[in-house]
Amino acid sequence: MFNLDIVIPVYNEGSNIGKVFDALIAQVSAPFRVVICYDRDEDNTLPAIREYHKRNEIAVTLVKNAGRGVHAAVMSGFLATTAPGVLLMPADDDYNAGIIDQLYQKLEQGCDIVVASRFIPGGCMVGSPPLKSFLVRSVATTLRHLARIPTHDPTNGFRLFSRRVVDRIMIESSQGFTFSIELLVKCHRLGWKIDEVPAKWFERASGRSRFKVFAWAPSYLRWYFYAFATTYLRRGPGAVPLRD
Repeated sequence: MFNLDIVIPVYNEGSNIGKVFDALIAQVSAPFRVVICYDRDEDNTLPAIREYHKRNEIAVTLVKNAGRGVHAAVMSGFLATTAPGVLLMPADDDYNAGIIDQLYQKLEQGCDIVVASRFIPGGCMVGSPPLKSFLVRSVATTLRHLARIPTHDPTNGFRLFSRRVVDRIMIESSQGFTFSIELLVKCHRLGWKIDEVPAKWFERASGRSRFKVFAWAPSYLRWYFYAFATTYLRRGPGAVPLRD
């Protein structure tokens, strides 16, 4: 039985995935499984996993996505999870494995979402394009101080969800990583506990980022204003769509 399912969407991450596995094996003590979500059988991540030199030391489940793109990948991964904690992790992140046990400990203490935060002491955001950095920091500041969302980093997709968040909160988003802020603000409206631990973020050294600022902006704005409605219009938990 795994305590943690680590969902990693991939798109030709063959040069990165072995380093991520090395870090997880070395630094995560909670029993975990990795759920790899991929679009195409030709994805170069798959042979890299088969040829990984410590393949017998890590539990890996391969999930072919029901559709194309980041959103479909994550939704396919979530459906394949069974563990009490579901961690969404970037495929090029081989430097944050050391905080995963801290994230899981917060979950054991009753949190439903634990954010890997770049904007608290011990965290950092390095190498981001100026426009992306400005938008991310502006959203973080306003949601924290004006909408009173209890995290300094509401847009970071690297975060841990409880089983009840994944199973009970209906996801209405359909683009990119917008589901992540959607789950955050819905969890906040329900009054479920949210916490954070410091995390580092560096612009990827290989491969191409799949973060699309302008294409996803309308979807992000929907949940941005939802957060303010929770605070200032005092709408109750009954307004949050839950799964049957």
